[in-house]
Amino acid sequence: MTGTLARPDAATPGMTSDPAQGGSGADWASDPRFDSVIHRRKTRSVRVGAMAIGSEHPVVVQSMINEDTLDIEGATAGIRRLHEAGCEIVRLTVPSLAHAKAVAEIRKRLEDTYQPVPLVADVHHNGMKIALEVAHHVDKVRINPGLFVFDKPDPNRSSFSEAELAQIADRIVDTFEPLVSLLKSQDKALRIGVNHGSLAERMLFTYGDTPLGMVESALEFIRICDRLDFHNIVVSMKASRAPVMLAAYRLMAHRMDLEGFHYPLHLGVTEAGDGDYGRIKSTAGIATLLADGLGDTIRVSLTEAPEKEIPVCYSILQALGLRKTMVEYVACPSCGRTLFNLEEVLHQVRDATAHLTGLDIAVMGCIVNGPGEMADADYGYVGKTPGTISLYRGRDEIRRVPEAEGVAALIALIKEDGRWVDPGSLTV
Repeated sequence: MTGTLARPDAATPGMTSDPAQGGSGADWASDPRFDSVIHRRKTRSVRVGAMAIGSEHPVVVQSMINEDTLDIEGATAGIRRLHEAGCEIVRLTVPSLAHAKAVAEIRKRLEDTYQPVPLVADVHHNGMKIALEVAHHVDKVRINPGLFVFDKPDPNRSSFSEAELAQIADRIVDTFEPLVSLLKSQDKALRIGVNHGSLAERMLFTYGDTPLGMVESALEFIRICDRLDFHNIVVSMKASRAPVMLAAYRLMAHRMDLEGFHYPLHLGVTEAGDGDYGRIKSTAGIATLLADGLGDTIRVSLTEAPEKEIPVCYSILQALGLRKTMVEYVACPSCGRTLFNLEEVLHQVRDATAHLTGLDIAVMGCIVNGPGEMADADYGYVGKTPGTISLYRGRDEIRRVPEAEGVAALIALIKEDGRWVDPGSLTV
C-alpha cells in the first residue's frame, strides 16, 4: 500500500528481528525511524492569544514586522499584511518604554480596524521594566537569557569566581521573578529565546561557545519559572549555522524531557540571509528537526519583506505532511520520453488551480512512470500518446482529451466531483 510500511515477509533479505543477525529483537515496523508518519515530541499546550502552540496542535507559523514600533500606523499595517499573508503570530521589537507603550495603541487599532492578532513583544538588553509594561499589551513576551540581565563583557577577565556566579544568579532571580509573576497572573506566555551569538559572558567562560552553553542558559530561566509554578513557556535555540542550531535543539529537547519540562519548541535558523540560499538554509535546519518530531512553531528568517517568509514556512510544513494549506503538485523532472512541454503545462495547471486547498494534482510527462508515481494524487494529467492527454481520478483513467484541451478538461473533472471553488468566492 502506497505511503505505509507493510510488514515484511520472514524471508525478506536484510529484514530481521533476530539480535544474532543484527536485529533489535523487535519488529522493524514498530520502530518510529522507519515510519512514514512523523511522531511529534509530546509537549504542553501554550496559549498565545487565539492560537495554541504544542504537540496537540498544528505547527504554528510566525514572523516579525520590520517597522519601528513607534510608527504606530506603519507597525499596525505591517502586522495586518503579515496576518493576511497567513502569519498566525506576529512579533514586534520593544527596545524602550516608549515602544512598549506604543504597543497598546497598535493592539487597539488592530482590534478597531481589523481583528485581534496574537502579538509577541521582543525584549532584550536589561529589559525588565520594558517587559513589565509591554506584558499588559501582548499575548507573549520573548526574552533573551543572554541579554535580559546584561553586563558589558570585561576584556581583562579570565574567569568567574563561585561568589560572582552566585551573585549574578541572584540578580537574575530578582529581575526575572516579577515578569514571571505578572505573566502568570494574566495567563500569558513567555518565550525563552536563546541566540548562539549572544550568550552571557559567564556562560561562555563556563561552557564555551557551544550548544551546551545555549541549553544551560535556557535551563537557568526555565528552572526559575518552574519554582514559581509558571509553565506557559516556549523555548528557542537559534543560531545562524544550521549544524549548531540542530545540535542545540536536540540537546534542549533531551535535557528538558529528562527534567520533566515538556515545553514546546520554536524553531528557526537566525540570520539565514535572502534568496534561494536563505530559504534552503532555513529549510535544512527547520525541516530536519520537524522530521525528527521536534518543533511546534516555526519562523523562517529572511533578509526580505517579512511576508515572503510565510510561503516558505507553509511549504516546509506541507512537504513534511504536517499541514496541508495548498495544492500538492506531483510532477516528473522531464526526460526524452516526455510527450508535451512539461514545464509549461505544469505552470498552466498551477495557475488554474493554485487557489484550491487540500488537493494533490499530478502532472506526468509519459505513461512509463505516470500512473505509478502519481498513485496517491487526487487527479492526474498524463501524456499517453503524442497530442493526447489522459486524465485520472486517483488510479482510474477517466478520459482522454486533445492536449490543447487538457487543462480545461482537468478543471471540468474537478468541478464534476464538487471540489472546485471559484477564485473570486474565496474569503480570507
